[in-house]
Amino acid sequence: MDFITWPQLWVLLGILFLIAELLSVSFVFAFLSVGAFLTALVTVVGVTPDLENQLFCFAAVTILTLVTGRKPLRRWFESRTKKQEYVESVGDKATVTETIPAHGEGRIFYRGTEWSAVSENDESIIAGQSVVIRRMEGSRAVVFKLNEQLTIKNEQI
Repeated sequence: MDFITWPQLWVLLGILFLIAELLSVSFVFAFLSVGAFLTALVTVVGVTPDLENQLFCFAAVTILTLVTGRKPLRRWFESRTKKQEYVESVGDKATVTETIPAHGEGRIFYRGTEWSAVSENDESIIAGQSVVIRRMEGSRAVVFKLNEQLTIKNEQI
């Protein structure tokens, strides 16, 4: 190759893999990119002068980084992108407007709107009872009876 050197080709491949990663978000192309960039680096230094050694280096680095880094990186990104919606409602009181069956979904009235709700303890909560919101799962509230919370607080004291 007269117009482009091997290290330049590896850098170009690394950039193309990065672009592919941005378009796919699969956490595979990023590791191919790392392999390409490191292969370019060791080729410039002179450790891998011929194509066979470069391909081996590329494959080894890519597989090593993929095996060791993909799961932790995915977990890290997923934990950063999870949004806890309505966290300000946790601990607030609401009123059951439609009975919440033991293993089903009912409705509560909270802040001027009705929300779907389930019982945290899988027990039936009849309409008219006061509940406390434990957490939100999307637009569904997970609630428990108000008198249970008072008992729990007294036991902790």
